[in-house]
Amino acid sequence: MRVMSFNANGIRAAQRKGFFEWMAAQDPDVVCIQELKAQQHQLAGIEAFWPVGYHCFYEEATSRKGYSGVAIYTKRAPDQVIRGMDHPEFDAEGRYIEAVFEQDNGPLRIASLYAPSGSSGDHRQDSKVRYLVHFIDVLQAKAAAPGEYLVCGDWNIAHKEIDLKNWKNNKKNSGFLPHERAWMDRLFDEIGLVDVFRGVNPNEDQFTWWSQRGAAWDNNVGWRIDYHVATPGLAATATAEHVYRETRLSDHAPLTIDYDAPL
Repeated sequence: MRVMSFNANGIRAAQRKGFFEWMAAQDPDVVCIQELKAQQHQLAGIEAFWPVGYHCFYEEATSRKGYSGVAIYTKRAPDQVIRGMDHPEFDAEGRYIEAVFEQDNGPLRIASLYAPSGSSGDHRQDSKVRYLVHFIDVLQAKAAAPGEYLVCGDWNIAHKEIDLKNWKNNKKNSGFLPHERAWMDRLFDEIGLVDVFRGVNPNEDQFTWWSQRGAAWDNNVGWRIDYHVATPGLAATATAEHVYRETRLSDHAPLTIDYDAPL
């Protein structure tokens, strides 16, 4: 099973940059997309946004046009689609969608997540704190449920020093604050979910987001804020990862992980 995660920074902009042609060549089984910056009616009738061979589900932001939004494409038709994380503030921002696939040994649940960023001001950091308080309980319940769970997307937190280039200069910046990193510690150490990428690739200078200012992309001065986070059973089946950097499709790079597990 090949699962791809991609923050498009505007799905229509990514389409113009060739994302969908590249995606088709990778032949993923599941694609999790974040930051649509579009409403579904703006995508209706445009073939690119409804790839042949996939069941496509969009969860748009209703609180603000041209903002946030997530999607999930699956080759296999899901048995259920869950929209939102049961929180009015974040559900209005279109931050979570989950596809459920019934299997003999219990359900496989795959979600696309776009976590809030606090970098634009105190009001957004306050919102991010509310999200962290709420979503950790959601994740704990998902991890404890029968079957396997995988949530892919832009988490807007670099967990450890290895996960961003200039960590010393970012210790007081949103995305690398002590309480955000401690939240990730709890996610992995207490709840028991797994950072799948790090199980496959422990190397330095592995990033998924680069500022569009200066030469951050050219010099690989980035952050790893896009994750596959899974229950241990599914994480153990991961065999390969790939961060695509040959062309710049967004300020994020697509992150693809192959699992030796059926969809």
